[in-house]
Amino acid sequence: MSQRSAIKILVCALALSLALPSLAAAQPNKHRLLLTNTAADNVVAYDRNTGAFLGEFIGAGAGLDSPDSMIIGPDGMLYISTGTTLANSAVLRFDPDTGALIDTFASGNGMFRPYGIGFGPDGLLYVASFLSDELLRFDGAGNFVDVFATGDGFPGGLNGPNGITFGPDGRLYITTQGSIAVNGVPTFPGLPSQVLSYDISNGTSEVFATPNPSPEGFGFVSLLGIEFTPNCKSNPQSSECDVFVSDFANDIRRYDVDGNLEAVYSTNYTGTLPSNNFVGSLSFGRGGNLYSTGFDLTDAATPGAILRYKWTENADFPADGNSGAIFVGPTNDLVRSIGILALPRP
Repeated sequence: MSQRSAIKILVCALALSLALPSLAAAQPNKHRLLLTNTAADNVVAYDRNTGAFLGEFIGAGAGLDSPDSMIIGPDGMLYISTGTTLANSAVLRFDPDTGALIDTFASGNGMFRPYGIGFGPDGLLYVASFLSDELLRFDGAGNFVDVFATGDGFPGGLNGPNGITFGPDGRLYITTQGSIAVNGVPTFPGLPSQVLSYDISNGTSEVFATPNPSPEGFGFVSLLGIEFTPNCKSNPQSSECDVFVSDFANDIRRYDVDGNLEAVYSTNYTGTLPSNNFVGSLSFGRGGNLYSTGFDLTDAATPGAILRYKWTENADFPADGNSGAIFVGPTNDLVRSIGILALPRP
């Protein structure tokens, strides 16, 4: 073999090795966990089975500003809520295989710091506009439809809307943080953080759950993520058809379809009282796994972690003293991580 041929083979091998992380991250539907880094304006990927870091999936240059929630839409595309101002608040659409930006799917019309997003059985996209205390609706092409609900400043109202999901009954379930938006600033006058349930046919609502503060937390409740168990889709009458809710101030709570508390999962992975970590949203993966994420509030670099639970066994992790639920981290690859999405969806 000539020296020139040997050098060519070496260069090709080096180029392939450098491409491997991006190639792995470019296949998110093959056992991937995607996480939004609100302090790094990007999305990173992990192997859902091994916890291996697969690199940056969507870079900060893609237009993300404190990205929050992620969903797979009915068109199979990846939707991400992003933005901290009226000018840049939007729901962006990405290719789930490559991470390439497709378009700005929805924006404007009073959208201000969008958090939870979800497509309803009516085909509309519902957007929780946190800093305007509104729930906005857009059609399947991203056109504005209406303001579906607004906050009223009273308990039981849409005060600081956050996570969105749809139940097996076709109703919309949304978490509220209990804040009131005043000129784009969330104020906390002591309203309860709750789970509300809406009839999307007429807009009427009721309180589904009002949790108490976690004994390992900070004396308040601030609900974020909300998801129904995957088996609800095929068997809504199952005794395991439940809804899980994550609390920024610690704990994941499990409720039955009538709003009765069934179990509490500790998220205090730093092992202090009160906990040193806050908690983001949650996502169900295949194999009976439930994933969440959090970050250390005492560290200026805000290193994050991925937590994993066995929801099918009602496993009350952490079982060995507040660390058993850690799947990945803490790591500086997660920088104030909030959103998490397990792919492929169960």
